[in-house]
Amino acid sequence: MARDTTLTGVERMFDDDEIIVSKTDLKGHLTYANNVFLRLADMTEKEALGAPHSVIRNPEMPRAVFKLLWDTIQQGKEIFAYVVNRSKNGDHYWVLAHVTPSYDASGNIIGYHSNRRVPDRRILDDIIRPLYKDLLAEEAKHGNRKEGLDASTNMLVNLLKEKGVGYDEFILTL
Repeated sequence: MARDTTLTGVERMFDDDEIIVSKTDLKGHLTYANNVFLRLADMTEKEALGAPHSVIRNPEMPRAVFKLLWDTIQQGKEIFAYVVNRSKNGDHYWVLAHVTPSYDASGNIIGYHSNRRVPDRRILDDIIRPLYKDLLAEEAKHGNRKEGLDASTNMLVNLLKEKGVGYDEFILTL
């Protein structure tokens, strides 16, 4: 899927009893995607498998949150995060993601597993969207992407420090 797909502004929904499931290798390439994932991403299994998971990355998702997510799972920890994804045609869909490392019999991380559920709309509208808007604005203020990422990451870290919680606790107590 081309990364320059125009966003449509149309939100795709899924049912409360549905779970989006995907698995990736260590580099983030899809090794499994269930039918709910394929339907919302508007992809076939052939298109999805082997593609980087970032194929569904929405440019309206702050890079700072993805940095936190990857830093956390690469340390062998799980994370919960609100994420906005992009379908192949430019539609979007919000999820509450739970991402965990996958291990081999020797305890080595061999990939990552993510389950996504329908997000709480009140939390999404009242807290997450405004926060992500602020993080994106901070990223956009800077001349280069690295400086923008660093600045928005610092903004997120400072917010968590002010609240005296880690990211998971912040998300799970909203």
